[in-house]
Amino acid sequence: MAAQGLRGLTLDLRVERFPYHQPFRIAGHVFTETALLVAELSDGTHAGRGEGAGVYYLGDDIDHMVAEAAAVRGAIEQGATRADLQTLLPPGGARNALDCAFWDLEAKQQGRPVWELAGLNAPQPLRSTLTLGADDPDIMAKAALAIDPEAPVKVKLTGDLGDDIARVAAIRAARPDAWIGVDANQGYDVGTLADLLPVLVEARVAQLEQPLKRGREADLDGLKRPLPFVADESALSLADTASLVGRFDVVNIKLDKCGGLTEGLAIARQAKRLGLDVMVGNMMGTSLSMAPSYLVGQLCDIVDLDGPTFLACDRDPGVVYRGGMIDCPDAVWGN
Repeated sequence: MAAQGLRGLTLDLRVERFPYHQPFRIAGHVFTETALLVAELSDGTHAGRGEGAGVYYLGDDIDHMVAEAAAVRGAIEQGATRADLQTLLPPGGARNALDCAFWDLEAKQQGRPVWELAGLNAPQPLRSTLTLGADDPDIMAKAALAIDPEAPVKVKLTGDLGDDIARVAAIRAARPDAWIGVDANQGYDVGTLADLLPVLVEARVAQLEQPLKRGREADLDGLKRPLPFVADESALSLADTASLVGRFDVVNIKLDKCGGLTEGLAIARQAKRLGLDVMVGNMMGTSLSMAPSYLVGQLCDIVDLDGPTFLACDRDPGVVYRGGMIDCPDAVWGN
């Protein structure tokens, strides 16, 4: 529950940049670093932190996040609570950073971990995908062999049908027994999607994430789905969830999209009531981003929390990847 009467809080906002160890390519974008908004709330005795990476395809960049968070500083320092935050700010990276800082602060004030405050069971390690950025098929096949052999593999596509077919075939040949999911990042239309689907089925791909552009969801009406379709860009917040039924099979929850752990948990619970499977992902970020998402992951069928693996340097302490699993030590956040 939200803490009550948090008057006398101070809010510190800062920007931290984390370069990648190599460029990361998806459909339409190449990333070389993540710029993060870090929010820290203090009552003078306890301090809580949260981190936001924003949503690049919505213009929710670091300047936008900083401006949004700064605009509500006065309200927060005058006593606004985590519950108030849900109406003070729209979904996005700024609200994510602040919402998670509130959760962390509440845990410290009450001497109870966030998972307990959120009504969850004690968190357990989760099997998490590791993502291959789009590249030449041979390079991606080598990368698939170089990652943890026990980890599920998520493959970024670009929307170029011929190249994507070659990517999927090369990775399946390199990893014949691996769980493989692909992410189109809005790269296809209904026509090219029809050509892609048989290839994915033949390659035993487990799921297809966001095949069409956001706003073209109605194009999926009546389309036979021979493998599960995952909504990512089509599922930004709780308000989108009901509209996914019949068009998608899985909703991918990202805290930067929905604006924090509070709404992320609400989406997971609502999706399950609607008969949708639930996935948790990330918009990159450090272990400070992964920790609250790890709690959402306790409710999920599929977990994709590999953001720190792309960074030249993560936070310390950080989440641990081993044997295809992600584990989040208590010291990272929320305890």
